[in-house]
Amino acid sequence: MPLNVDMRKTLESAERRFTLEVAFNASTQRVVLFGPSGAGKSLTLQAIAGLLRPDEGTIALHGQALFDSSRGIDLKPQARHVAYLFQDYALFPHLNVRQNIGFGLQRGWLNPRARNRVAEVDYWLDALELRSVAGHYPAQLSGGQKQRVALARALVARPQLLLLDEPFSALDSHLRQRMRQELSELQTRLDIPMVLITHDPDDVAAFGDQVVQISDGRVREHQAFSGYVRSET
Repeated sequence: MPLNVDMRKTLESAERRFTLEVAFNASTQRVVLFGPSGAGKSLTLQAIAGLLRPDEGTIALHGQALFDSSRGIDLKPQARHVAYLFQDYALFPHLNVRQNIGFGLQRGWLNPRARNRVAEVDYWLDALELRSVAGHYPAQLSGGQKQRVALARALVARPQLLLLDEPFSALDSHLRQRMRQELSELQTRLDIPMVLITHDPDDVAAFGDQVVQISDGRVREHQAFSGYVRSET
């Protein structure tokens, strides 16, 4: 996965001034952004997805510029072919499982019909073992089922990159372990590149083919297969 990030963003409020200055090159199928809360991991993920506009710099995926301040390039999120799995899953409470997954195929904000049969949706219902709850609403689902619905909605549009924001933080320890294994197997089977952010060392152990450690808005260490490579950015 050739993902190249080199960007800077300053955010200011009455209480705080925070500068995000992150640069790394991702070359593996699994990349983990690791660091404490408030380090800038989620901001980095949002910038890759197009939900946050850097002040300057570049972001490129497979050689295509998603953002380049010097050339005036800033692709809209839907044009980046990147799927973002939010920490709270962001499922629509008034839509059932089938509709939530199908929403990823819709243009605009028109809700999919409750009983519409779409081949792509049926595929992910089966792939993630959600067929039995296809008519259920988010409030009726377990934590693991909610995560699988959110994954299905993210994957149904066949993105080039999957971004995951603390995907296991809302789960209990037993379910967290099982969902790590399920996500690992799914990612291997689909061979879809992913960037996962976490503060949990167990997530790093499970998915850290390449680890970018972020603290106070900067890359502190960059670990690949050969071991740690320190960065002074």
